Amino acid sequence: MAAAREPVTAYVALGANLGDAAAALRQAMETMHRWDGTRVTARSSLYRTAPVDAGGPDYVNAVAQLATELPAPELLRALQDLELAAGRERPYRHAPRTLDLDLLLYGDARIDSPRLTVPHPRMAERAFVLVPLAEIAPDRVSAAALGAVAGQAIARLDEPAALSAVRR
Repeated sequence: MAAAREPVTAYVALGANLGDAAAALRQAMETMHRWDGTRVTARSSLYRTAPVDAGGPDYVNAVAQLATELPAPELLRALQDLELAAGRERPYRHAPRTLDLDLLLYGDARIDSPRLTVPHPRMAERAFVLVPLAEIAPDRVSAAALGAVAGQAIARLDEPAALSAVRR
């Protein structure tokens, strides 16, 4: 999938609110870990959150840290392929999802293209991104940013899995 290059630390937000959402997130992390040139190096706890700007069931959310040799556009394409394989449909904006994967950060890169914006443009507005990100990368989330989303309800569902559980 990728030519050999220095791995970049990337962060991916995972969410789902259809079917067995927790299992979908765990399966997605296992799949990402098996990609050539990519490893899941940390994962947050799973969290339950209410939909933001949408209806439907509550979401299960998490953030995964990757060490990847994939260039950002290829990583985005791989994430979108994984969503499709999980049955993701996009009938309308903010529709319920079997799997939603967002590339939050790609090293220290700033990317602004028609297909990809990094850092993710709305991550600072969402507790379901910032809380799990702060759990695994506290240096990437300021106390002020967490304070700004403190009014959004979020509940931890589990403790982070040992990486051996992701590394089959």
